[in-house]
Amino acid sequence: MVTNFENIKIRNICLNDFPAVLKWSRDKRFCIANGWDINQDEKRLLQWWEKWVNNKSDQFIRWGIDYNGSLVGYIDLVLLNGNGAEIGIAIGDSQLWSKGIGTFTLKLGIEKAEKDFGIQTFFAETHETNFASRKMLEKIGFTEISRKGEEQYLGAMTTLIQYKYSI
Repeated sequence: MVTNFENIKIRNICLNDFPAVLKWSRDKRFCIANGWDINQDEKRLLQWWEKWVNNKSDQFIRWGIDYNGSLVGYIDLVLLNGNGAEIGIAIGDSQLWSKGIGTFTLKLGIEKAEKDFGIQTFFAETHETNFASRKMLEKIGFTEISRKGEEQYLGAMTTLIQYKYSI
């Protein structure tokens, strides 16, 4: 468990974050869990990262998760009609998993989305066998609303679980 949560913040992503993203692409556990190709071509990965840094969408926001001055993950927010949004999180350094960073940062993301966009209802989705993600969502107060769809996760087809949280 990380005890120094004051060193965690949400910020805009930038091109200077690319070395961290490149490191994640070399982290086999992260890649397998998030559907990334392992050891991606650096040039292709940089183009992908530039696309997200320069994203001009009014509906999609990607914030960086900064821990002790380094990018360690990201939060994605998809704004829906009205006051709802889909929210997702990825911690890029698998050495930091299960230390409370995801839970703390997702709470920060919810607060920021409420403040910046007036979001009151959040939706999230995870794999049935991703017990850490399910525990994190439920700890924050998300409730399961459905089980629809299947997707490959950690090498096996897994049911997708949809969650909802309202402020």
